[in-house]
Amino acid sequence: MYAALWQSRLGPWEDKNEFQGTAGGLFKSSDGGATWKRLTAGLPANLSQINIAIAPSAPRRLYATAGTDEPGDYSSAAGLGVFRSDDAGESWLRITSDPRPALRIGGGDLPVLRVDPSNPDVVYSASLVTMKSSDGGRTWLSLRGAPGGDDYQNLWINPNDSRIIALVSDQGALVTLNGGQSWSSWFNQPTAQLFHVSVAPTFPYRVCAAQQESGSVCIASRGNDGEITDRDWHPVGAIEYGYVAPDPLDPDVIYGAGRNEVSKFHRSTGQAQNVTPIPVRGPDARVDRTEPLLFSPLDPHTLYYGANRLYKTGDGGATWQAISPDLAREPSGIPASVGALHRPGAELQRGVIYALGLSPRNIDTLWAGTDDGLVWLTTDGGAHWSDVTPPALTPWSKVTQIEASHFDAGTAYVSVSRMRIDDLRPYLYRTVDDGRTWQSIAGGLPPDAPVNAVREDPRRRGLLFAATESAVWTSSDDGEHWESLQLNLPHTSMRDLWIHDDDLIVATHGRSIWILDDISRLRQLTTVAPMHEVVLFRPADAYRMQRSTWSDTPLPPDEPLAANPPAGAVIEFFLPHDARRAVMLEVLDSGNGLVRRFRSDDPAQPDAEQLARELIPQYWIKPPRVLPAQGGMHRWVWDLRYAAPLATTRGYPISAVPHATPQGPEGPLALPGRYLVRLTVEGRRFEAPLTVKADPRVRVPPGALEDQLRLATELARLLSESSRALLAARSEQAQLKSLAPAGATAAALQAWGTRLAELLGSSDKKEGEILLPALQERIATLYAEVTRSDAAPTAAQLGAAATAQREFTGIAGSWQQLQADLAALNAALRAAKLAPIRADLPPPRDLNAADQE
Repeated sequence: MYAALWQSRLGPWEDKNEFQGTAGGLFKSSDGGATWKRLTAGLPANLSQINIAIAPSAPRRLYATAGTDEPGDYSSAAGLGVFRSDDAGESWLRITSDPRPALRIGGGDLPVLRVDPSNPDVVYSASLVTMKSSDGGRTWLSLRGAPGGDDYQNLWINPNDSRIIALVSDQGALVTLNGGQSWSSWFNQPTAQLFHVSVAPTFPYRVCAAQQESGSVCIASRGNDGEITDRDWHPVGAIEYGYVAPDPLDPDVIYGAGRNEVSKFHRSTGQAQNVTPIPVRGPDARVDRTEPLLFSPLDPHTLYYGANRLYKTGDGGATWQAISPDLAREPSGIPASVGALHRPGAELQRGVIYALGLSPRNIDTLWAGTDDGLVWLTTDGGAHWSDVTPPALTPWSKVTQIEASHFDAGTAYVSVSRMRIDDLRPYLYRTVDDGRTWQSIAGGLPPDAPVNAVREDPRRRGLLFAATESAVWTSSDDGEHWESLQLNLPHTSMRDLWIHDDDLIVATHGRSIWILDDISRLRQLTTVAPMHEVVLFRPADAYRMQRSTWSDTPLPPDEPLAANPPAGAVIEFFLPHDARRAVMLEVLDSGNGLVRRFRSDDPAQPDAEQLARELIPQYWIKPPRVLPAQGGMHRWVWDLRYAAPLATTRGYPISAVPHATPQGPEGPLALPGRYLVRLTVEGRRFEAPLTVKADPRVRVPPGALEDQLRLATELARLLSESSRALLAARSEQAQLKSLAPAGATAAALQAWGTRLAELLGSSDKKEGEILLPALQERIATLYAEVTRSDAAPTAAQLGAAATAQREFTGIAGSWQQLQADLAALNAALRAAKLAPIRADLPPPRDLNAADQE
């Protein structure tokens, strides 16, 4: 067996922070690890790092990429090389002068080699690009990659079929089944590596972030097509590692900062302009890969940018003003975490501004934190600065975020990571006196959870959120206690948090963007103690929106998709124990009229039998839910609709969304306005107000939605009544066929059956005759058309509705007369000892299926 050891340390600063020694190397054991021998023949004397690959079909053939302690970067092959051994490592030969297969990945990691399982001369290198050699490593060709490098980290070759190869990169995983002629996509994997997150104030709002390797992204938090798809995002010109700052006055203008650049992106043209205040880096103009870039919460014209000094612009980056001195520490020597591996000159490294806190209470109160452990405050817009660093912060404690309080100008929260100086403990601080004193508020967080971000809820004093290297946490008492808010989040590095309206947004490093829809409950919880009473939480405002505007074949579920936020009002309640009687939830309008009612003893719709008969796969169908009555915390979504009308068949629209497609027809949408939510538990009522708002993108004349609801309600009534009559008529006709009376009863039955058949259209149709099935279908179609968008009914729809209403009035009269005559007919059937005809029996399934298309 072989072992490769790498002596390496990272400095706590971002650039030129890799230090390597030569105490490592390549070792071999021939006795199962009992003894080891260092392999050196043919390898560089100052070897610091080595990766090896063994040829499966010829185990004495080894390949290696090797690096020395000679300084280099990703664009230079200094100190790097590809080597081969044909005698199990006893001697090595540098086999190519081509620098490409040995280039470090992203400037740091040494490329990984893999050998074809059946051909020892075929070897692959996963580097900036993936390369292949077919002649034992002498010559190389690029197999997979792109300008700028995809940064491939590893690869695997199927031992039974070398045409099947899996690659992993910073963007995700790819697979080829034909030796690299074609590859799968990494866009079907939520693997974005993000650093900071912000929001563009559109509706729906867009979430913006810079991501490693794959550029920047602004993505809609809700898609028009019932889900968030690839159509809902676009790059915005920012560079990896950086901040993204949408313009509050024009969300189609988006600024980005990272790697010594401030960009200004225009969505209308797709162009990004460089508006950097410091175009040339130097000892007096230092930047990091991650540079704070934030708009003032009080002046939407002012944008701040952090380097080693703080800059601001009020004219979109055309001009900048430095409003601070160099805020970094003076050089303080080599951190103990680097040890003896530093290079000459490394002790001169200095930090930069890494975090900004802009007060929402006072436009002149600005906080700045550096990545070398200082916290600064100005209360006069940058004219004077005070060092207010917490005493516990030592050099190279990275201030990862500063959150200026929304409630008090003198209060701020600071998160600190000391991970790069070999300290994984969490550090969170709070000041309430402009930084004169600080209190640690990290108690309750795990001991191995460096903190990357802290946010204060802008509406609820004392409600905090923290993002650590593995989880998200919340505190309801200003940091005195913390609880996990992990829920269904992946356990990965949580890099930043943002609160927008009622949503909490988290940017992860490797698992993309996540949104916790509606934190209203957290805002209303005032204690972490167990609750012993029923609680109905006040719902957040709900927006009246169409579930989906898609009108064609849906995207298949194997496409990269994300779920939309809940479609409707999120109603949360807590039951201290299982309810002994049915729980009821009602929604009432401003006139106290019932809009919708749900009960815990309602039957699930669709039921299991209906689901089993569906034509489409069940992964499209919204799972049936019944109002819960079990003890615990519950979230119920009212879809802002009245109860659905009765229909002869219920189906699913073409605008289907995986696991979220409701059965139709649905009820009419409620109007924007004020409502009351009423929860009844064991005879006790709990009430909370609810506001329904119109989709702000919809522009309709006053009264248009009222006119739409009025017509939709009437059509829903007609649809229910015509469907009820049609279902009963089909049931009666089926029962009629099973009867065989004699004499006068037979004649009466035949006459009555003929009239029923004429109504259903199963006998010869006369000119101009209105048939119930056709009319019911027209009403159903008209109802769907009237309710498909937020608009007043057209003249054609109003005319069609009036015609349908008039025609149904005529048919309803004939139907009612038939039912009246049925009483006498049933008396005759009973006298003949035959079963009476019942209107309440469901029709046979094959008859009901006739309406499905």
